[in-house]
Amino acid sequence: MLNKSANNNLSRHLADAAKKLPAGSKNSAQKKPPTSNLCRHLVNAAKKLPNRLAVSVQKKSLNTFTYQELTFEQLHQQSDDIAYALNQLGLKAGDKAVLMVAPSIAFFNLTFALFKAGIVPVLVDPGMGVKNLKQCFEEAQPDAFIGIPKAHLARLIFAWGKKTIKHVINVDGAAIFGGVQLSSLLKRYPRTKNYPIQQLKINQLAAILFTSGSTGTPKGVVYSHRMFEAQINVLKNDYLIKPGEADLATFPLFSLFGPALGMASIVPDMDASQPIKANPNHIFAAIKKYKCTNLFANPALLDVLGNAGQRKNVKLPSLKRVISAGAPATLSSIELFSEMLNPGIEIINSYGATESLPISRIGSQQLIICSDITEQGGGICVGYPVRNIDIKIIKITEQKINEWKDELAVEPFVIGEIVVKGPQVSRFYYNRRQATDLAKIKDGNNVRHRMGDLGYLDDRGKLWMCGRKAHRVFSNHLEVNKSYYSIPCERIFNVHPMVKRSALVPIVIKGLRIPAICLELEKNTRYDYDTLVDELLDIGKLYPQTKGITLFYVHKKFPMDIRHNAKIFREKLAIWAQEQVNHT
Repeated sequence: MLNKSANNNLSRHLADAAKKLPAGSKNSAQKKPPTSNLCRHLVNAAKKLPNRLAVSVQKKSLNTFTYQELTFEQLHQQSDDIAYALNQLGLKAGDKAVLMVAPSIAFFNLTFALFKAGIVPVLVDPGMGVKNLKQCFEEAQPDAFIGIPKAHLARLIFAWGKKTIKHVINVDGAAIFGGVQLSSLLKRYPRTKNYPIQQLKINQLAAILFTSGSTGTPKGVVYSHRMFEAQINVLKNDYLIKPGEADLATFPLFSLFGPALGMASIVPDMDASQPIKANPNHIFAAIKKYKCTNLFANPALLDVLGNAGQRKNVKLPSLKRVISAGAPATLSSIELFSEMLNPGIEIINSYGATESLPISRIGSQQLIICSDITEQGGGICVGYPVRNIDIKIIKITEQKINEWKDELAVEPFVIGEIVVKGPQVSRFYYNRRQATDLAKIKDGNNVRHRMGDLGYLDDRGKLWMCGRKAHRVFSNHLEVNKSYYSIPCERIFNVHPMVKRSALVPIVIKGLRIPAICLELEKNTRYDYDTLVDELLDIGKLYPQTKGITLFYVHKKFPMDIRHNAKIFREKLAIWAQEQVNHT
């Protein structure tokens, strides 16, 4: 923690600023879902809205766009066909199947088929790298591998799941890498009667979703139908999504909620694992064709679309809401994108993680109000808890905590680790006992999840994020040992007009652990290093959060994660910064 004097000054500053902001509403009770299979929503939609659009997948062909569409009835029937064929092949409820299929009609049909059959889909981010993917498959121990030809080629080359995979299914291609082609499987086992959806216990394993590994080792998060139901309830009640809407879906997992909400999922022609490379024209065309009311996009994509919209004077009047998640969106990208929207339409920033999503939300208007506090080192406001989520802050520790006690919670404005409880919170990791012990706290019949993020609650219940626990720099170079937090420190230095972004890292000099700031400057910036450092030192002296930071290193281009382009690989920068020290 900060030394007592500095922390008291920071607390007073944050408390005074936060009192100016509006208060939130209380959480309300959640009703248990009547069944324990998320596909019940698709069945209901197929009965009530059989001919309404459920899914449309865009493809760019020469100078035109084509769209492959499915109604709710077609999605229901085709996923039934696949579920039945998978059972006849030998897959049964409780088996696990890796699904590596690009967003497509097949992706939707297969995913809902797996859920209907009680087969556990194993979902991974292909962008996490070959080594991490191999580890994920070894931990998940899949019984089947369902993928496109490129995925099967990689499976063979890198021996993914070699010890456990018994069934291999090819999608969008011939079975040249072994196994059976999906279309051939459906012809071999035609369904002749209604398919009975598997009814599962509410906390039973429904899916394994691996974290991206951008801030640590990928871990398999165990999802239950209870978690999926809770997320659907949040989207209905907190985000006010209603049947009949159309969602421009840029993230495969979120797109699955569309049919469950009676909302059409419109999938643009883009690589979902690298949204920063998306062609804005494709997305604008799909939004306009289907008059999409909802857009889910990460901050990197918001920035790409906002810049393109400004250049081409694009307007998107059909959008009623824009949801951004995955990393904090910058105010500049929010303001730029908002120029395409009707007055009063907000960009909603959602905070959460694979283990619990969403946790809190904040509209862009309130985020702008909070921006002064952020630029003064107060952290990023991520808003009030969503329905049925309880947020607490605990003292920073690396030790496991077995049982929850109310006295673990610290007071408002004290920075600590964010801990959450609620129906959308995962209870454990798959085959990762040690990681589970470190991240989960038993609380009666429930579990609290330690986010690994640091932050604080203000006196009105709003959550402010201060960065990853792993990115805190605990320094012993001053008279009093002191903790430095990534987001507060970086946002203070980011106000300098030459600084594009900054990163807090630790370095060691003569046995002392010292905080340093790596800098990536705006493109084509001409600067005098000594003058720049003097200006940054003057900025740092103004705030208790940055007092004692005197070392700055200019890096040409930060290493970033490819999905969000907002998560900095600080571990790599720390090694680089230490090398700069060693060479001087």
